[in-house]
Amino acid sequence: MNPPSRLHTSGWLLCSALGLCALGLARSPQTPPAPGQQPQTPKTQVVPVATAATADSNNRMIAVTGTDITGASILYLVDTVNNRLAVYQAQGGADGSRGLTFIGARRIDLDLQLDGWNDRSEWTYKKLKDEFSKQGLLPGNAPAAPDKNGKPDRQN
Repeated sequence: MNPPSRLHTSGWLLCSALGLCALGLARSPQTPPAPGQQPQTPKTQVVPVATAATADSNNRMIAVTGTDITGASILYLVDTVNNRLAVYQAQGGADGSRGLTFIGARRIDLDLQLDGWNDRSEWTYKKLKDEFSKQGLLPGNAPAAPDKNGKPDRQN
């Protein structure tokens, strides 16, 4: 068998490169930006990294550890008696790059009294409370008495 000629090998390489270019062009946006408008750059997508996290607590503190997107270790401390949150970041590695950084702290007593904040759930606290109240499921709250058709009277 004769070895493939250099021209034959180069031809296949050139065809493959052109095919990849065509595929790239086909996947790019087909409509040019309007005059005076900047082309949109694709948004960066953050891919979550599976990491191990741990948590422990006693009758005063809750400690939760994990890893942030940079690979640094994160420690969340919750003081359940004084309602405080503190966050630390620990970085390992070479002598010049390792260390412990205090990220932030907050009193959370008022946060814990909110009925909702940035709550996008199907049932808000108020809607859920109203529904539980209608059904008599809240302490000291009896269900509405049925009307003459046997349906609960919700006018009260």
